[in-house]
Amino acid sequence: MYNRPEQVLEQYELEIKSVSKGRESYICDTSQGQKLLKEYRGSAQRAEFLADMLAHLKNEGLSVETVLCTKEGCPIAVGEDEVKYIVLDTVSGSECDTRNRDHMLAAVRKLAELHNAASAYAGTAPEFLRADPDALLSLYRKHNRELNKVKNYIRAKKKKNAFEMIFAGQYAAFTQKAEKVTDLLAAEEPDEKLSGFCHGDYNQHNVLFSGKRVSVAHFDSFSFQMQVSDLANFMRKMLEKNNWNTGLGSDFIGTYDKVRRLSAQELRYLYYYLAYPEKFWKIANHYYNAHKAWLSGRNIEKLEKLIAQERVREEFLVMMGNFVGI
Repeated sequence: MYNRPEQVLEQYELEIKSVSKGRESYICDTSQGQKLLKEYRGSAQRAEFLADMLAHLKNEGLSVETVLCTKEGCPIAVGEDEVKYIVLDTVSGSECDTRNRDHMLAAVRKLAELHNAASAYAGTAPEFLRADPDALLSLYRKHNRELNKVKNYIRAKKKKNAFEMIFAGQYAAFTQKAEKVTDLLAAEEPDEKLSGFCHGDYNQHNVLFSGKRVSVAHFDSFSFQMQVSDLANFMRKMLEKNNWNTGLGSDFIGTYDKVRRLSAQELRYLYYYLAYPEKFWKIANHYYNAHKAWLSGRNIEKLEKLIAQERVREEFLVMMGNFVGI
């Protein structure tokens, strides 16, 4: 990160009081409130759309961070080092408590409100943002190939470590589930009307609570795809932390549906997102791409925890599958 942020901030109509180093950013105390300066790696077109969409969401009554434009009306600033930067109006609060049911349900409700507000956006999302209708199917097929690559790598080893032994014993069961979901997804006819603006990384760290106010931050990974992907991402993380509690999962779906009605196809896609053994792939892929000369005990812990939770995860998926007709 550029070590002289004041030079970048000169491009803004801001009276700077102090600047302090934050996590991959600078926290700027100004006469107009606290701002966040951070590097920006995307295109100008992407930044323009984000700035416009976040301004729209704020006008719709949502508490979200927004992009501050330069004196020239540009959403990004370029430093003397040719590095691009973005300045944000920040939101504050404590992160969503993953053990607090009310917090998690409020976060789901806020997500549905965000999706509703985004759907009222009068502008048009640029073509480069729009995901291919078959993107999820392509992703799962890619994951399946990667799992097969890990299997072949481990099978070829004469001496297997503890992680490899556990993986080898679980591979068949998890890949069977992965292929089943992939086959179900291949039979779907994607509806582009279900796509919209998505946060892209909706989790407990990006939902902030301050009294009764619920704010949403960190839109760095925003996308334009099937909006139920945001709900699936949040649900998966919360359910993993709450041992795939069936009642909690049902409440997530019901809470979202009360604010933004889920179609039958969206519910099926939500099932596909949750039924695919994403965590098994993620652990295996991380192991395969890591430095294998040193085995992290954390990898084994994650794999063992995943296996221990699989029975209750399956119970939740059976319930959900019956509900959506799968």
